[in-house]
Parts: sequence; structure tokens; C-alpha cells
Amino acid sequence: MSDSSTSDEDNNEIWVYYKNRKEWQDLRPIPQNDGPTPVVSIAYSQKFTDIYDFFRAVVNASEKSERALSLTADAITMNPANYTVWQYRREILKALNKDLHEELKYIGDKIKEYSKNYQVWRHRQIIVEWLGEPDEELELTALILNQDAKNYHAWQHRQWVISTYNLFSNELDYIEGLISHDVRNNSAWTQRYFVINHTTQFTPEVVTREIEYCREKILIAPKNESPWNYLRGVLLHADRGLQDPRVVSWCEQLHSLGCTSPHLLAYLIDVAVEAGQSGDQSGLERVLQMCKDLATTYDRIRRTYWEYIARTIAQSKNQDNNPSGESGSYPSTNRNEDVSTNEQGDVVTFPKDQVLNHNEEGKPETNCTENV
Repeated sequence: MSDSSTSDEDNNEIWVYYKNRKEWQDLRPIPQNDGPTPVVSIAYSQKFTDIYDFFRAVVNASEKSERALSLTADAITMNPANYTVWQYRREILKALNKDLHEELKYIGDKIKEYSKNYQVWRHRQIIVEWLGEPDEELELTALILNQDAKNYHAWQHRQWVISTYNLFSNELDYIEGLISHDVRNNSAWTQRYFVINHTTQFTPEVVTREIEYCREKILIAPKNESPWNYLRGVLLHADRGLQDPRVVSWCEQLHSLGCTSPHLLAYLIDVAVEAGQSGDQSGLERVLQMCKDLATTYDRIRRTYWEYIARTIAQSKNQDNNPSGESGSYPSTNRNEDVSTNEQGDVVTFPKDQVLNHNEEGKPETNCTENV
């Protein structure tokens, strides 16, 4: 195939290079400058090179025209992550006083095509800000999240729009639908925390409600980490924290019925460790056995971790029992140290790298909760 045309991969239309278009003959393309001795040159396609050579020429000439706007669309198709192209496109939109509703439609189509690209979402945010019209954003993000419930960019955009334009009113209902559909959707759990933190906040009444909500969801899948981490976040706002008697009593009951969820055992370990720090070491022997059970049976993939926790607890226990020794420092078993808020209370980070849903062997969870 000659240099003058090639088949467009997306729609099979004949592509004419910019260098061969009569309406672009007045502009001299500017090749990319990789220096005199590039170490690893990227093998750009002829089409890519042609488009970006002319884009550099347009920027160099500060041209803001209809043809320049069309050129940015081609450049974006070749590389939707190019920040400079998006920024220059916005400058053209302003210079030409273009219809931003049309641009909103354009970027909506791009988001559906490149939903995990930061720049497309950033462009969408700026256009919404210029228009001051967030009406379509919840529907758009819901559409993307229906395809991928953990799309970080969609969640970020959704949090931005509901907080900027105060669209919280129906968000808990939306989140409830997601969690009911998939109780392991940790992104939805994070969003639940975000919404409550920005609306009612965690008043004593809300804490009580959320503890009960967690209890219901934990009973569905006790080995699912998401509600356990959310529960820890809720207890940050309880008067007694992890020692909340409602939660401790229920978890002890769950354990007595034979539930061996690593997250349940980790919680009970932390409760006993906190008590030990306050001088009550009565539960530490049981904690050491729980660590052993986790290391050898229930959470073998983190065997070394639980052995370390057991050693640390034992050493601290021995130091506390030694009148001449200094008080020991007990560890926390919360492997997600990020269950907290930032200064504005905006973000709670839930599971980092643990795989949810399954026990170590990937078998279905045994039902140890029928009588709870």
C-alpha cells in the first residue's frame, strides 16, 4: 500500500495522510525530536507519525481552527492518553466557542471506548464544570460500573460529581443495590463509607445501623473480607472502638458456632491484644492458639505472617510479666492499615492485595452462621 493512504482499522475507510491533503499544504509538519542518539526509538506507524507531526505543527503555530479541532480527534484516536492533545483541544473549544453539549457527547463515547484512561475522565470533568450541568454523570458512571464494578476512574468521577454538586440523595440506594448484587464488591463498600461520611456522618445511631448492616452481610459470606474491613472502619467512630460489646459478643458467638473465617479470628485477636495493652492478658493464650490455627489451617498462605504475630504477642506478654522489663508493644493484625480517613474524611481504603471470596483452597464457604 502506498504512503498516500491506508485502511482505517476501525471502519475500513480509506485514510488519506495529512501530508497529502490539499487543505493542509500550508503547514509544514514537525517531526518528533528524539535527539541525535535515541536509545530506544518507538516504532510508530506511518499514520501515527503523520498525525502527530501535524499536531506539533498546529501547536507551534498556535492555530485554533475547525481543522485543528478535527486533528485533535485523530490524535486522540491514536493515543487517548496524550494529555497535551486533550489540553490543546480544550483551548480550541474555548477559542471557537464550540457547543459543549456536543463535546460532552463526544467524550461520553470516548469514555465508553477507553473507560480506564485517566485523560478521558479528566476531560469529561472539565467540560461538566464549564457547563455546570452534572445531570448525565451518575447514569454514565453507573453504565461503566455495570461493565466493571471496580473501575477506579469511574468511582473517582462519581465521587467528584456527587460531592461537587451535592447529589448524595439516592446514592445509598444505589450502593445497596450493588452490594446486594455482589456482597464482595469492595469498591461499593468504600463508596458507602464515603457517602455516610459526607452526609449523616457516623453518629451513634448510624454506627448502630451500620454494625447491623455489616452483620447481615457477613452472615452471607463470612470469609468475604469487604464487610469485615468496613466494620473496622465503622468502629473507628464507636465509643469503644474494636471493643464495642455488641460486636465482640456477636463475633464470639459466631466463633463458638465453628466459624473459622480468618477475618473473624483476626478481629478477635485484635480485641484481645487491645485488652492486653490495657493490662488484661487473660485472653492472650487463646490468641496464640488462634494465630497457630491461622498459620497451619485457616490462612496458610500467610503462615509466616501469623507466626510473626504470635511471636510478637508472646514476647510482649513475657515482657509485661517481667517486673523489671519495659511494657511490650502488641501488634495489630489488621493487614489493611489504610482503614482510615484522610484529614477531610474523604477516603477509606479497603482491601489492598488480598483475594476476596474464597478460603485458601477456593472451596465454597461452609455455613457456620445458620444459628447466629
